[in-house]
Amino acid sequence: MTPPRSRPGGRLVRPYVVTEGRAHPSRGTLDLVTLLIASEGQSLAGLGPEKRRIAELCGPGALSVAEVAGHLSLPVSVTRVLVADLLDSGHIVTLAPVPAALPSDARILQEVLDGLRTRL
Repeated sequence: MTPPRSRPGGRLVRPYVVTEGRAHPSRGTLDLVTLLIASEGQSLAGLGPEKRRIAELCGPGALSVAEVAGHLSLPVSVTRVLVADLLDSGHIVTLAPVPAALPSDARILQEVLDGLRTRL
């Protein structure tokens, strides 16, 4: 008899079982770089193991959705569904990623450069 093949990370549970059959999160605003922070004072009782682990990971500080997916060895799509559930229940809060800075006005940059040259 051939021994069963081992799976990476030893996971035998299918992603659709972890997400209770859902393929899409209840919120469409979760980017890979959205920061997650665990809410203080929320009881973790009644949460599944993956959701509990997400809340524990985000307790000490902020982690991105991509980082949480990496720590859990889950696909990002599954992680988004779980995080959306935790957002809905109040266990997690999000911080939007910092938007890219707008390009500066060339005239202002030239004035700064001229001011620095006069001081040197």
